[in-house]
Amino acid sequence: MLTERQLDRYADVILWGLKTARKARYQKDDIVLIRYNIPAIRLAEILQAKILKVGMNPIFRLLTTPTMEHNFYSLSTSKQLVFLAPGERTLAQKLNGSITLYAPESLIHLRDIDPRKIGKATIAQKKLRDILNKSEAQGAYSWTLCVFPTTALAKHAGLSFEEYSHQIVKACFLNKTSPVSQWQQIFKNAQSIKQWLNNMKVRHYHVESDNIDLKITPGDHRKWVGISGRNIPSFELFFSPDWRGTQGIFFADQPSFRSGNYVRGVRIEFLNGQAIKIGAQEGEDFVRKQLAMDQGANKLGEFSLTDKRFSRIDRFMANTLFDENYGGKYGNCHVALGASYTNTFKQDPKKLTKDMKKKLGFNDSALHWDFVNTEKKRVTAYLQAGNKTVIYENGKFTY
Repeated sequence: MLTERQLDRYADVILWGLKTARKARYQKDDIVLIRYNIPAIRLAEILQAKILKVGMNPIFRLLTTPTMEHNFYSLSTSKQLVFLAPGERTLAQKLNGSITLYAPESLIHLRDIDPRKIGKATIAQKKLRDILNKSEAQGAYSWTLCVFPTTALAKHAGLSFEEYSHQIVKACFLNKTSPVSQWQQIFKNAQSIKQWLNNMKVRHYHVESDNIDLKITPGDHRKWVGISGRNIPSFELFFSPDWRGTQGIFFADQPSFRSGNYVRGVRIEFLNGQAIKIGAQEGEDFVRKQLAMDQGANKLGEFSLTDKRFSRIDRFMANTLFDENYGGKYGNCHVALGASYTNTFKQDPKKLTKDMKKKLGFNDSALHWDFVNTEKKRVTAYLQAGNKTVIYENGKFTY
């Protein structure tokens, strides 16, 4: 269990992330939504006090329990699956920030649910996410999220509760007197690397490991972003590629939990930007159905690299937020199937219309699923001038 001091520091880091992620400064009377699972209620209480003290308005949503979530998917009619409560759109339009405190009491309670039902509900919720994405692009909204340790997470990660909690403490610098200072330093260091990457004129990237041979095309008007405060912890640098140029094979040696389902050893082969062959050592049927959720679910929305010098995470955590930021011996590379991120548009995201997104190859989908590889790898940038340079090797950027 995290101590009161560590919880207070965690709240400070979360608020640093929320403020850092937003272009415009937060002001008095701004509205911040806090979503939380029951085990994280003490952290929610601490955040409430801090938000009230600076004059903003916190509102709360208790996330569904495993029983409630299972009831929803098993008992809902088709109409109920896509139901959006009155006021949800208005709330999304008025929000200035949101914080999610993820503390699940079960990871596998939806394993008997038809993935198509989950997909249908996810697509319906996309209407709200589109509102928030537009508000974020205008600088009026930001979000962040964190993980709170639970016995369910520890069990599926193969760790004791104490070991799992310790990973969170060291990853978020909660054992430091001023963890925010640590994050500010990482933020500064990452800025230099992003500037170096964004100054390159790249035709495509080639990713190589024992099980990966993948070509990623950044496309026009892209930039590397990351370590922006949007996730706590977050050590990844990433961009949303032109999905049409994706070719080759990606392999996820890191397992993944999604919507109550466990998948392992996912192998995806791309041709002309689309996933044409999908395999998995475990959970293959679920992966296939998720990647058929909508027209964009089988296309690439994100390419990411994590530098092991930033991340102290060195264990599988049964949670994407931590696993996509794995440091370990060789860092990690991950790709996301589905939705792209408009904040990786090099120009003003407010000017990125739906037609421009399509023309530039930004992918659109209700899905966004990260697949992580922690193997020793090399990433080579093939430049427009005809030469090439290695940008990432042995878990580190070469900058």
